[in-house]
Amino acid sequence: MKCLIVEDDPILSEQLDLALRAGGFACDIARDGERGEYLGATESYDLAVLDLGLPGMPGIEVLTHWRENGIKMPVLILTARGDWTDKVAGFRAGADDYAVKPFRLDEVVIRAQTLVRRAAGHAQAIIKAGPLRLDSQLGVITRNGMALKLTAFEARILSYLIHHQNRVVSRSELSEHLYDAATDRDFKSIEVVIGRLRRKIGEGLIETRRGEGYVLRGQA
Repeated sequence: MKCLIVEDDPILSEQLDLALRAGGFACDIARDGERGEYLGATESYDLAVLDLGLPGMPGIEVLTHWRENGIKMPVLILTARGDWTDKVAGFRAGADDYAVKPFRLDEVVIRAQTLVRRAAGHAQAIIKAGPLRLDSQLGVITRNGMALKLTAFEARILSYLIHHQNRVVSRSELSEHLYDAATDRDFKSIEVVIGRLRRKIGEGLIETRRGEGYVLRGQA
């Protein structure tokens, strides 16, 4: 999963980056509103974490621009403002959730994971896909009740496929949602990891659609 953090405080943005990466996200950081608005409009993200008090362009304006241009990713607003009118303005602009500073980083991660899960159409924290189970809050994936030993990149790919089971996920889509802006996108690496995942979860669960991408066979 890929997250955009729009936060001008360098210490807090780095803390959010570390916490969200530990929670299974690849993250890009924008430290002003104009950069955040541009990235959110031109890159594919599963989630944005957006501060309201930004230099260059206020967070509410950033969010308004995204929604006016059809950007549907979930948005979690972070702000030091506790006034209810600010919360109402955020929700009216299209925010999906709200956290007031100071907040616990683990709470932000759980809220972020919940928004991504719900955006993919899953109501429960445990997402089932055939013999696989993903605990979307703990980031643990099991097969027939046994925890799988996965690298961080394997877990990100499998988690994305579980969230989007039973539909074709192209290599381009995977690369857009797995790599941050500082990492070169490598289709070959994705193919290699898919091969390793097949050996770990069992042949037949991940189907290759030639010229299209991959399908994880989940619930009927």
